[in-house]
Amino acid sequence: MKIVIVDYGMGNIKSIIGAIKYIGLDEISVSNNPAEMRSADKLLLPGVGSFFMAVERIKELKLDRYLEYEIFEKKKPTLGICLGMQLMGTSSTEDGFNSGLGFIDAKSTRFSDMGVKTPHVGFNQVKKHKNSRLFCGVKDLSDFYFVHSYKMTTDNDINQSLCEYGGNFIASYEVEHIAGVQFHPELSQTNGLKLLDNFIKYF
Repeated sequence: MKIVIVDYGMGNIKSIIGAIKYIGLDEISVSNNPAEMRSADKLLLPGVGSFFMAVERIKELKLDRYLEYEIFEKKKPTLGICLGMQLMGTSSTEDGFNSGLGFIDAKSTRFSDMGVKTPHVGFNQVKKHKNSRLFCGVKDLSDFYFVHSYKMTTDNDINQSLCEYGGNFIASYEVEHIAGVQFHPELSQTNGLKLLDNFIKYF
């Protein structure tokens, strides 16, 4: 099985590669080349930093078109991690209002609107969705590692798990072959490795 980590210059890629290799997969490519993305069995969309800058970079590389084709036309399983999860939503208020890729009907807003300190850093419990594939074999209210100042919310059912920090926000979502996690599975020890393994197995 081949995993391609989509590289637009804003991902915590080294740690992700290490985690993927730890669970037994060695065929990993880091690329923004459309041919590499086509050859993948599954895609990972990581991200650290500014939503606005990430969207601009993705559009410069025309990755928005390639991702849309691979995800919706080819039905390729894709996992967004941290900022990558938010980028697949409709919008973010970071650096003003900015449109996302629009793959998932959810939006991101700043935690300061909820009266808590930002960024949200450290391990926190996740209330998993009862039908979750990502959390299969992971105990409810297990800890995962978060680092973010913007949180994702929605009025829709996107099979979301929840985390509480000044109120509930989306810790993960699963819509058919598309998944996203706000936390960093590659930094979440055993629970994170199990979740990555579940993505490989069940998506």
